[in-house]
Amino acid sequence: MLESIETALGTLGGIIWGPFVLIPLLLLTGLYLTFRLGGLQFRKLGSALRLALFERKDADARGGDVSQFQALTTALAATVGTGNIVGVATAISIGGPGALFWMWVTGLLGMASKYSEAFLGVRFRTTDAKGEISGGPQYYLERGIRNGFGKFLGLFFAVAAALAAFGIGNMTQGNAIASNVESSFGLPTWITGIVLAALTLAVLVGGIKSIGKVTAGLVPFMILFYVLSAMVILLVNVTAIPQAIALIFTDAFTGTAAVGGFAGSAIMLAVQMGVARGIFSNESGMGSAAIAAAAAQTTHPVRQGLVSMTQTFIDTIIVVTFTGLVLITTGVWEQGEDFAATMTGDAFSQGLPGEWGHFVVTLGLILFAYSTILGWAYYGERCMERLFGRGAVMPYRVVFSAVVFVGCTIPLAVVWNFADVMNGLMAIPNLVGLLILSGLIARETKHYLNNDPKLRANREQVETFMEGRPGAIDSYERTGV
Repeated sequence: MLESIETALGTLGGIIWGPFVLIPLLLLTGLYLTFRLGGLQFRKLGSALRLALFERKDADARGGDVSQFQALTTALAATVGTGNIVGVATAISIGGPGALFWMWVTGLLGMASKYSEAFLGVRFRTTDAKGEISGGPQYYLERGIRNGFGKFLGLFFAVAAALAAFGIGNMTQGNAIASNVESSFGLPTWITGIVLAALTLAVLVGGIKSIGKVTAGLVPFMILFYVLSAMVILLVNVTAIPQAIALIFTDAFTGTAAVGGFAGSAIMLAVQMGVARGIFSNESGMGSAAIAAAAAQTTHPVRQGLVSMTQTFIDTIIVVTFTGLVLITTGVWEQGEDFAATMTGDAFSQGLPGEWGHFVVTLGLILFAYSTILGWAYYGERCMERLFGRGAVMPYRVVFSAVVFVGCTIPLAVVWNFADVMNGLMAIPNLVGLLILSGLIARETKHYLNNDPKLRANREQVETFMEGRPGAIDSYERTGV
């Protein structure tokens, strides 16, 4: 029975993530939004990083449950996970070094998608029965596309995301933690499962404010710890970096010959693995990060959109790149697909003295995966709130925490295939919605940046140049526009 389900899900996932559905839809949507927004992700990256990492909060912000920085770290918590460690290894071990190039392309174009969905998340956000902010594709698809099709897209997204949270954001992460802890420290998976489930529930009970506080402290530390460790390895192998970079670019367009345990790959496989694992890592276009962005305290949707855009840059252009270069410069990528799960740990073991490498990867994976669980729990509960009301939130938190234990203790082949299918089903309605709403996004972005090109306007100045114009923060609630 399980084998039949696994086969069916694998076939469906292959179609959804194949060359005729999500890959062109993701890349073309990102490319189209990049064009409509005038290359916003390149023009405003510096200002966006300043807002996100140095100013951290909008002093004159209106509404929201958490600061801009906490909204960013919650979204980063959900994305910087096993995809940055195991996902990169899987992509390169199947698609070759050229897959990393296509992960970069997905990330750079995905920054425009991430900006757009975060903009819409804030623009069309609302409050639930308890007064907490709710927003994301489950709301902006319906409110922005005001017909039956928009409502269908929003509900479809909500169902897919609530289910996907148990795959990409729960069982896969818990299993990665439990298996690595058992391998490194000999601790049985069921003990890890109990501890992890209890810690998860303890944080989730406090809602987004509790999650935001934990991720604001945890995420910067875990990313810095991992990147610095990778940097040490690259310094040791500095002479191999030019060859590795050349390999990434050449193999992206020629495919990769068989070498060592690596079976070889064609160009299409490099593209497919790069895009699929890139999206698994940074989630650009999936719409999930818009749920966290909607909770931010900000003076205008453009400002939070730019802050959220840096999430993809940090995830893919920084963390994924360091993982990929470590795998290639140490040569462990040649081990082949069968060793993908432990490949990054092997690479770090080669590059760092003694057994430090495996401990670094294990600790990094624990932090990455646990933070991903917290971020996705919030995504799932907001979708449940949309579907069934505020009363469904606490039961969802309890069930979600219990399922973490399940994920730690069972084989996950079926769950990985299920996660791929649900991720794809989330992305499709969101990408369609982004294309339909691209005119609104481009128009309001241009108006804001014409009046505040350096992103330093205070709330009073923003309200002055937005006066009488639909598109200001929460204007849907005031005007219905």
